[in-house]
Amino acid sequence: MLQTVWVSSPGSWTLRESEHHHEGRKRSWRCRCLRAVIQHPCRRHVPKRPGKARMLRKIQICLCFCFVSGILYEISLLSSCVFNYLPMPQHYLTPEQVLNLGKSIIFLETTERLEPPPLVSCSVESAARIYQDRAVILFMKGLTNETALDLNTSYAAFSLLSSMKNVFIFPLQMETVFQETPLLQWYNQVVPEQEKNWVHVSSDASRLALIWKYGGIYMDTDVISIRPIPERSFLAAQKSRFSSNGIFGFPARHKFIWDCMENFVLKYNGNIWGNQGPFLMTRMLKTLCNLTDFEGTEDHSCQNISFLNPQRFYPIPYPAWSRYYQVWDESPNFNHSYALHLWNFMNHNRKAVVAGSNTLAEKLYKAYCPTTYEDLIQNAKQRDFTGSEDDV
Repeated sequence: MLQTVWVSSPGSWTLRESEHHHEGRKRSWRCRCLRAVIQHPCRRHVPKRPGKARMLRKIQICLCFCFVSGILYEISLLSSCVFNYLPMPQHYLTPEQVLNLGKSIIFLETTERLEPPPLVSCSVESAARIYQDRAVILFMKGLTNETALDLNTSYAAFSLLSSMKNVFIFPLQMETVFQETPLLQWYNQVVPEQEKNWVHVSSDASRLALIWKYGGIYMDTDVISIRPIPERSFLAAQKSRFSSNGIFGFPARHKFIWDCMENFVLKYNGNIWGNQGPFLMTRMLKTLCNLTDFEGTEDHSCQNISFLNPQRFYPIPYPAWSRYYQVWDESPNFNHSYALHLWNFMNHNRKAVVAGSNTLAEKLYKAYCPTTYEDLIQNAKQRDFTGSEDDV
């Protein structure tokens, strides 16, 4: 017969076991330290009864759960500030890995050029500065996986952008982008060499597919960001009752974007400029809502899609595009704008930002893309001046 007796002694608990033919046999027990739960110092013990053992076991499980929850919470925080820890250039990250982080800012370069001009660089840099917790991605058609471009490249703008911690530059592979969308069949049938507006049409299609697959905000490469856009699902009004497609944002797999892709194929006409772009967005929005004129600076809403006032992105309308390259007596404050579209299509690259010109565009560069201004505008002027002196 086994007899168990609890004996208290200073600083410890001892279990005494005795049998009729055995005496004085002792066994010590160690406790598991639960200082966060048990107020007195940890002591070696075993529970007096099975009920207390079960209670302590539950406490252990709760503590383990809290510990694991804390780790998971830290991981979730990491995703929001991941760009503070990812060094550039990030050769080992794929477009899908970056896009799947969500809320990306997407730019497209559908020409073959590899050297982004200053306005493109300014657009990307300004977005990277305004949206520091998001990935800012520039897809370039002229870039391939075999193209050796890094921080030591002779392309100044490419090197500048690659050095920014949340900027990613990837090849634009359209066949991959159009997979699992209505645009793939169209892309396989179209002949780019026979298309009048292929650069624009392919860009119109690519932005739809990327936003539908991954969500986020698309911006043209002549859009300078000046403050964050608070909306998640939005279109930008170029004027009353007319939507642009130069900047828009939606969550992934949004039905409106899918419907736009289907209409893109159904009503495709590459000979009409804008038919697959702003006219597409406008006609699809009209199927959902009765569009009315804007009054003041209010925005409109259409079935949970915000139709943002022209002041948000187009405070200077396209007929007056050259005002960006003029000297103002008093510069506008753009208090009602989230970004500014500089109408590069209207400009046709005729006007450029010149250091010391004091134009509105130069002031915007200084304020929102200072690195681009210093490296590509100011220093370029100094290099040209030095070069001309050497020639003399």
